[in-house]
Amino acid sequence: MTKKRLDAYMVENGLAPSRERAQAVIMSGIVYIDGQKAEKPSAQVAPEAQVEVRGAAHDFVSRGALKLDKALDVFGLDVHGVVAMDLGASTGGFTDVLLRRGCRHVYAVDVGYGQLDWRLRNDPRVTVMERTNARYLKPEDVPLGPTLAVMDVSFISITKILPAAAAIMGEAGAFVSLIKPQFEAGRERVGKKGVVRDPAVHADVIAQIVSFAREMGWCAQALSFSPITGPEGNIEFLVHLLPAARATQCVDEARIAQVVAQAHAALE
Repeated sequence: MTKKRLDAYMVENGLAPSRERAQAVIMSGIVYIDGQKAEKPSAQVAPEAQVEVRGAAHDFVSRGALKLDKALDVFGLDVHGVVAMDLGASTGGFTDVLLRRGCRHVYAVDVGYGQLDWRLRNDPRVTVMERTNARYLKPEDVPLGPTLAVMDVSFISITKILPAAAAIMGEAGAFVSLIKPQFEAGRERVGKKGVVRDPAVHADVIAQIVSFAREMGWCAQALSFSPITGPEGNIEFLVHLLPAARATQCVDEARIAQVVAQAHAALE
């Protein structure tokens, strides 16, 4: 019999309710194949293999939290005492991560309504800004003066949001943003079910974001990829942006190609 992807195997064998949840559990580091810790959802599992889930998976309010959790680790960012904006907050996965890591206050911004987790909604360190379009944010909307913006938005390019948030934060600011190729590439380069699979398109999309940031006077200090895919299997990327005057390095084409290759190797 043929081998199967670990995330698919877990769903078929009742170890997870969906592939998305399976991916989150795997990336939590508690899934083992024949006694060896599984490193990625795409790991191949033989029919006779013994797959175990040891312990509890993450208890964040959403699996999306794993994206920012990885980004802060990989980029080496300490957010303790920081005032932040969570742009595209949704259920609050990113807000949850920020608070657990010691953020002083988070503005949870979303165009939607009623999505933010109840626990976060009632946390005094959170200002809930529902029915709010991040494109039009002004300094007076966030009077505590945020110096960090984290972003996970859908159905819009992040280039539409970066300028307003950058203007609010100024030279003291920083972005940690998800790059979703399916919302950046243009319809002609997006496949069935809204999935972008071509590594060349991924690299091109990232390069466009890096170039846009440069035109704003900002630099892509670091780049990585999301530890989990989007709902339809889209590979997504993580970028750390700083004002050019504060950046110590800028992501180049070679680094983009390297990260894209790493992402495909880990998640396909």
